[in-house]
Order: sequence, then C-alpha cells, then structure tokens
Amino acid sequence: MKYLHTMIRIKNIDESLRFFCEGLGLIETRRIENDKGRFTLIFLAAPKDNKAEIELTYNWDGDNLGEGSRNFGHLAYRVDNIYETCHRLMRMGYTINRPPRDGHMAFVRSPDKISIELLQENYLEPIEPWKSMANTGTW
Repeated sequence: MKYLHTMIRIKNIDESLRFFCEGLGLIETRRIENDKGRFTLIFLAAPKDNKAEIELTYNWDGDNLGEGSRNFGHLAYRVDNIYETCHRLMRMGYTINRPPRDGHMAFVRSPDKISIELLQENYLEPIEPWKSMANTGTW
C-alpha cells in the first residue's frame, strides 16, 4: 500500500494557489482539466517531499462548502522557520488562528477554511510578538 494524496475542495483556484503556493511554499506538481466532468484537479507538494500530495478539486459549476470544515481535521506541514512562515502569511492577509507562542506549532486556515497545522523543524526559542499573541477564531 502507498499513500497517494489528500483531496480538498476549493471555491477559487487563484485564491487557493496564492495561499498554498505563495503562502505555504508548496509547488504545483501537475494539473488535470476535465471538460466532460467540468472540474480541475491541481496537485501540490512540499518542495522537499513531492511524494505526499494534496489534491485541490475545483468544480467548475461551484460547490457549497459551508462555513468550515473542522470535521475534516487538518493538514500538517513541517517548516524550516515557523516565524517567517507565519509572518509571510500575515503579510498576505491571512489570520494566524493559533500563533506559534511556543516556537513550535501554529494553525492557519486556507481561503476554503481548511485548517493547516505548521510545525517547526527544530527548536526555536519563543519570541515576541508571537509568544503573547492570543488565539483568533477556530482552527
């Protein structure tokens, strides 16, 4: 048995790619446009681990994704510097729902409300402004 990917539905390709590629640093590995089925599949992976992909599914006729997908759980990525990653996401307009107060873990939500856990590769000393930031919303 081999793990292939995790699929999440998206409402807007550009917004989702901005979050996952520009914000998180994932790379697009392949894309499938299906005219007959009226959908687009976009596969993304971490630059250093292209074996574990996420599949972004965009249905051309739209999807009612509701108010969130907490029941999905979350995707998790190990990052080289959690402070830099969170700072980049904040500059892009995303809310860090659970800031990396401990220098180790943070949560942010994609434009389609998918929870993303960020885990620090090695130990980082807790620093301001992160260590005194409160949680925002749910993740």
